[in-house]
Amino acid sequence: MAKRITIMIDDDLDKKLRLIQAKEIQNTSSSVSYSGTLNKVLRNSLKK
Repeated sequence: MAKRITIMIDDDLDKKLRLIQAKEIQNTSSSVSYSGTLNKVLRNSLKK
């Protein structure tokens, strides 16, 4: 279950996340949300 929270993201990180989101949008036919992109990046980073 998803939880709604408010966070502050630095501008450089926001730009990187939006670029990742844009690439995903180009590579898929389904919609890609900003929060979905953020969750995916966090999951991949926290696996290590």
